[in-house]
Amino acid sequence: MSNPARRDFLKQAAGAAGLAWLSAAVMDPPSRAAEPAAWTPRFAICNETFENWPHQRVVEFVAECGYTGLEIAPFTIATYVTDISAARRTELRSQAERAGLQILGLHWLLAKTEGLHLTTPDAGVRRKTADYLGELARFCADLGGNVLVLGSPKQRNVLPGVTRQQAFDNAAEVLEKMLPVLEKTGVRVALEPLAPVETNFMTHAAEAMELVRRIDAPQIQLLLDCKAMTGGEQQPIPDVIRRHHAAMIHFHANDPNLQGPGFGDLDFVPVFQALKDVAYRGWISVEVFDYAPGAERLARESLRYMRQCAKKIA
Repeated sequence: MSNPARRDFLKQAAGAAGLAWLSAAVMDPPSRAAEPAAWTPRFAICNETFENWPHQRVVEFVAECGYTGLEIAPFTIATYVTDISAARRTELRSQAERAGLQILGLHWLLAKTEGLHLTTPDAGVRRKTADYLGELARFCADLGGNVLVLGSPKQRNVLPGVTRQQAFDNAAEVLEKMLPVLEKTGVRVALEPLAPVETNFMTHAAEAMELVRRIDAPQIQLLLDCKAMTGGEQQPIPDVIRRHHAAMIHFHANDPNLQGPGFGDLDFVPVFQALKDVAYRGWISVEVFDYAPGAERLARESLRYMRQCAKKIA
């Protein structure tokens, strides 16, 4: 049987048998093995880097630098997001989008607030905290974001007289109460391990993963932060990434000196190599705490350095 006749015969046989895959395989055989997808990191920066700048100026400058994402600390807009009107939310989102930026999510969720706490034994405070975190999820979605970074070390510290297990159970209860709002808004919580110098609860990735597994819902996942990992983990950053990458939905890039990537001794080439190796596709967001170099220099040079590192990885 000639090749054309054979193809026709097999195609007819496939149709008769309902085997569409056979027809496709015969008519369009793969010419070569698929190449691995290129790793294209997405870079963002946190807006509190630009202290007292109006939002319009922030988004224009961040976009000019070459970032494509912006992470928002709610206290830079209002102490409580419940005070931010629908019109203002629309304006914030529109300004970012016109500049070519996506507001990816929120962090410093409970900073500047009062009477809210994640691990408190007070059931009323836990209920208020869950309710407010739900409001943050709605605010996040209104801005076009889908990630809530749960850091807020002071508002999660284990209080005197509370055992670690009690604190763990209390935190799980708050997060579980958030799930209906998270499901409705499409927003996820990224638990942020922080070093022991900042908090006494959830100080390393394995502890955060205990909460992730306890709640067992796709809305509660993990964030890894370079500064925090150097202060709280026993393993090198690349090893922590490889160990916990399956739950990691967000990543903070900074240096242990509290400034941006490239402003200290941390080499980001092996960090980015690990992110590529695990096929991380989330945002890499610059978060700094020491603004001494100035916001403009921090933003520009952090991005320049990260791009240089990304070019060096295999």
